[in-house]
Amino acid sequence: MDLFRTISDKSEAIFTEKRSKFLAFAFPVKTLDEAKAHIDTLSKKYFDARHVCWAYMLGPEREVFRANDNGEPSGTAGKPILGQINSFELTDILIAVVRYFGGIKLGTPGLIAAYRQSARMAIEAADIIECHCTRDVTATFPYMVINDVMKISRMPGVELLDTQFDNTCTIMLRIELDRFEETVGRMEKIDGLTIND
Repeated sequence: MDLFRTISDKSEAIFTEKRSKFLAFAFPVKTLDEAKAHIDTLSKKYFDARHVCWAYMLGPEREVFRANDNGEPSGTAGKPILGQINSFELTDILIAVVRYFGGIKLGTPGLIAAYRQSARMAIEAADIIECHCTRDVTATFPYMVINDVMKISRMPGVELLDTQFDNTCTIMLRIELDRFEETVGRMEKIDGLTIND
């Protein structure tokens, strides 16, 4: 599994049901801290809302996830939001739904449907992209082989993250997994280059 699906940028949607207003937001996130920062920002911005419910999924393996009902009856908000993330097979995403209560109770099935629909609309408003799984590699090498090393940094599927040039130089590369063995194999053929674990 060398590819995963996520969204390229933030998106928003509004859903109304029996005068309750649901503001849905989808954010691309890489870390738990990023997800928490977005949740905190929304909670402060919409402090007068009844609920800010959310779910996130992180990592190419889609193994890090959490859902939160934020005061709604258990399983009526966070789970349906997470369900939509799963339906679209997305990761590295946070979806938060802000609810303004309209005075009419929706009941458990109504809440589940409303949060599910809000999350779906936020995802459908986003640009879904496929990304390559990657691995970072750091290597040290003598300055005299710099041209060979820089050629590798310009290969397809390789991103140059950092360089330090001195008598002994250091380079940090991010390599797509499906090109990893080939790229590292070429690096290992360069005189004096050492790959650091």
